Amino acid sequence: MSWEMVIGLETHVELSTKTKIFCSCTTKFGGEPNTHCCPVCTGQPGSLPVLNQTVVEYAAKAGLALNCEISLKSIMARKHYVYPDLSKAYQISQFEKPLCEGGYVELSNGKRINLTRIHIEEDAGKLVHQGNTVMIDYNRGGVPLIEIVSEPDIRSAEEATEYLEKLQIIMRAVRVSDCRMQEGSMRCDVNISLRQKGETQFGTRSEIKNLNSFTSVAAAIAYEFERQAELLESGGRVVQETRNFDADTGMTSSMRSKENADDYRYFTDPDIVPVVISQERFETLKNSLPEMPDKKCKRYVEELGIAEADAKLLTKYHKVSAYFEEASKDCENPKTIATFMITQMFSLITTESERENWSPTVTAAQMNELMKLLESGKINRNLTKRVFTQMLESGKPAGDFLSEKDLAGFDDSELEALCRAAVAENPKSVSDYQSGKEKAIKALVGAVMRQSKGRANALEAEEKLKAIIAE
Repeated sequence: MSWEMVIGLETHVELSTKTKIFCSCTTKFGGEPNTHCCPVCTGQPGSLPVLNQTVVEYAAKAGLALNCEISLKSIMARKHYVYPDLSKAYQISQFEKPLCEGGYVELSNGKRINLTRIHIEEDAGKLVHQGNTVMIDYNRGGVPLIEIVSEPDIRSAEEATEYLEKLQIIMRAVRVSDCRMQEGSMRCDVNISLRQKGETQFGTRSEIKNLNSFTSVAAAIAYEFERQAELLESGGRVVQETRNFDADTGMTSSMRSKENADDYRYFTDPDIVPVVISQERFETLKNSLPEMPDKKCKRYVEELGIAEADAKLLTKYHKVSAYFEEASKDCENPKTIATFMITQMFSLITTESERENWSPTVTAAQMNELMKLLESGKINRNLTKRVFTQMLESGKPAGDFLSEKDLAGFDDSELEALCRAAVAENPKSVSDYQSGKEKAIKALVGAVMRQSKGRANALEAEEKLKAIIAE
């Protein structure tokens, strides 16, 4: 049979506030177990939650960036379930009146993955398994989350991973989360069902919980598709359940039967007043949004002439694009700066974390100064490359590596003399060029560049050499 997968994603994103959603405990990652918690975030009797205003504002900004409708009045609710990492046996979340509704994420092929809602809630603690012993660390309990719920519009693992990558880039761009999947600040639940191609009715879905990498999402979808297809083709039926994914084996396994909304016994939290955003504050949040990554990428390609692949790298990380913008200020050719960043800086700054926290040895102001020297004609491209390499190694400005002779430019008579010397000293290359071997001229250009120690302009040298040979 020909099966079509139907996928909806629930993505949990930890917000980058300094304190937790209902108390003043730090949200800092790590720390000794159970040291970043208090009676409120561990649900001790008599403790009362107080909603963090910044959480609401960050969530609203995330919703605006994802094209959602923002509810100026929303309600916090209690979601009941019993699990060791949730000490008070309910999670404070949102249900009937979430903060954000609708919205979409647009993929590179133009397809829109529609969103159902975005709501705010508290994170649970973390279970730590050591052999037959299970320990609980409540440091993460009470860390503010937004849950971004998509419609079941995704039809492949490739669409799922691109959707998640887009979410990650957008959340980082609006500065509401670092979305470090390796630290759990972005996690994904995959809801997947199968149906025969051409059908419109959904099949029975399984939910795969807490996937923390794009690779795991793709692998879990691939395995679950094969598992459900084999089950259906053998006459069996898919059971609605929650499943776990083992990254080591690449397999999913049953955890528990899947709960429905009724099982959670939602009701309005009596300890928290309705969440209200004033119209004035809403307008301020809306106007504070930066240029979105897709729009910025398109501008780099269409207006600056940067290759699309390079533009995507520059706009993937907020600090990288901010550096590029500052380094390009008042420059005639930002494309040159982009090339230097991609070819030389990205080869040194390689990890996701390093690029996210972009702080190269060469400052944007130093890069800008070097590029303006190149554009003014005071130094050529070869010398610029050499100096830039020295700047990257030392963190010192361009002036520390340029002599007065370098900045004086390269005299035309000096270039003439070097070109004539190269022609006289390399008769075979001259003969090869005259016999039609175009590449032979490059050997002569190389000789000129060596003698000038990179100060000569290679294009001007080539033209001069051709003219001398033609005499």
